[in-house]
Amino acid sequence: MKDPLMPTIQPTISERLRLLVKSVSPFAPRKCASQSLTLGRLLLLGLLLSPLLGTFSHTQADDRPNLVFLMSDDQCTYSMGCYGNEDVQTPNLDGLARRGMMFDNHYDTTAICMASRATVMTGMFEFKTGCNFSHGAMTLDTWQKSYPVLLKEAGYRTAFAGKFGFGVTVEPDGAKYTEIPKAFDKWGGGLDGQTSYKTKENEAMKDYVDEYPHSTLSYGAFGSDFIRESAKGDQPFCLSISFKAPHKPAEPDSKFDDVYKGKTFKKPANYGRENGTHFAKQSQMDRQYERFHSWNYSDKYDQVMATYHQQIYGVDQAVGMILETLAETGVDKNTVVIYTSDNGFLCGSHGYGSKVLPYEESTRVPMIIFDPREANSGRELRSDALTGNCDFAPTMLKLAGLPVPPNVDGRDLMKLYRDPTAEIHTALPLINVWGKAPTHSLSVVTKDHKYIYWYYTDKEQGMKPTEELYQLNKDPLEMENLATNPEMEPVLKQMREKYDSQLKDWVSQGVSYNGYQKYGTLFDRNIDWEAKAEVLGKQSANKAAAKKRRKKADKPNTAGSPN
Repeated sequence: MKDPLMPTIQPTISERLRLLVKSVSPFAPRKCASQSLTLGRLLLLGLLLSPLLGTFSHTQADDRPNLVFLMSDDQCTYSMGCYGNEDVQTPNLDGLARRGMMFDNHYDTTAICMASRATVMTGMFEFKTGCNFSHGAMTLDTWQKSYPVLLKEAGYRTAFAGKFGFGVTVEPDGAKYTEIPKAFDKWGGGLDGQTSYKTKENEAMKDYVDEYPHSTLSYGAFGSDFIRESAKGDQPFCLSISFKAPHKPAEPDSKFDDVYKGKTFKKPANYGRENGTHFAKQSQMDRQYERFHSWNYSDKYDQVMATYHQQIYGVDQAVGMILETLAETGVDKNTVVIYTSDNGFLCGSHGYGSKVLPYEESTRVPMIIFDPREANSGRELRSDALTGNCDFAPTMLKLAGLPVPPNVDGRDLMKLYRDPTAEIHTALPLINVWGKAPTHSLSVVTKDHKYIYWYYTDKEQGMKPTEELYQLNKDPLEMENLATNPEMEPVLKQMREKYDSQLKDWVSQGVSYNGYQKYGTLFDRNIDWEAKAEVLGKQSANKAAAKKRRKKADKPNTAGSPN
């Protein structure tokens, strides 16, 4: 007698296909093998497979995992207990790391909001998305290959809340594409600007104003509601939340004012201007340098960091809300959770503030994955493999059983989850083409080394083409530039070759619009300054013309101020 509590096990779609093909195959054993019968069986096979193949692309939730992608804004690695900071409280993120896997060499290939988020969504480097502040929006054909669009097309129930971070246009310098929210079944995002810490000012989140006046916890509530709704259905789901915190201007939730009240924080060993004298002059030419003082890292470090960490504590609490709801609804055992940040934050290291520059505190960020279905979960493992923000989109697509679009630069992170000693990248680019021209740079990072090339020249200000080389496996705080050390000449040669290879990819694969072509000249180590100066002169005229075109098309070229 069948146990009434035991569910009826339905054959999977792949099993149904196999049985169906076997039953009607012209090659199956049969008493009559006439040509007309074979043709009839093939026609029948086509008719029967047609509706079934339609459902094959929308497989059921028990075949595919749910996906939760959580991203903070401007969070450095030493803001979390699990990354070694004993001064901070991040209990939910630390717990997630214990259950899953931490990644110690995870880089944002562009360390600024707009470009980084475009890379996260598509798995492509900035020179392929063509998307960044002062350059332009992502084009519609690129957006249609993003992970949210592809997952929804494949039958996932999708949701987004928080700071979206970039715009989309129908074509370069074209009309604004206004249907981004339609890529999601539930929308709580902000498309214009940075969004607000005040929930009431975020139009899509107004249902949460009374209970969660600060936006950080409102996103936790949004995520929890979406999970509860999704748990009632049979679709797998993908929840993406982009917290605004701890982005400036700092507005922490007053609910957590007591967490770090009166706290003194240990400064990193590379804190202060005295630890940045070996950096290239070019790195001082934009606001990252002056913000060491204007953002009060120099004179009010403890107060500034208390506010910063309080904002991250709020994110941790929101993450806790989401994890608790996954468990309450019983979907946690089939849900993969990913946590990261869109870029890091310098926080006074080397005497700098903000992000953007190619140094460790700006580009290397936290990353945690938890897949409860995997044998390595719960073993508190870490991977020191080189990974990047380009890896998220292909990883989620692979988890969903979907093909990865061509031209994607990322790799499947689950290879590392299953074998933390494996490698998926030998090198990654670190790109900055935002802000003042002297700070523009292309760098290349490996697991053990980093090479930075500063092209900008200005003899009056003491700037000439400059190389920086750091041995990260021995000098993770980047305290010694080894580019002129004769003993490091073989490594320098190797890193130059990797750099040249990245630039070659930029030239051959980069977009032909939004001003990215010129960097093939500017970042070339073998082209003299006179030729580069000519390119920069033309750039000013082209920039003015592009601005005029955008204004005519009513097309924003940024997603608010990068701050």
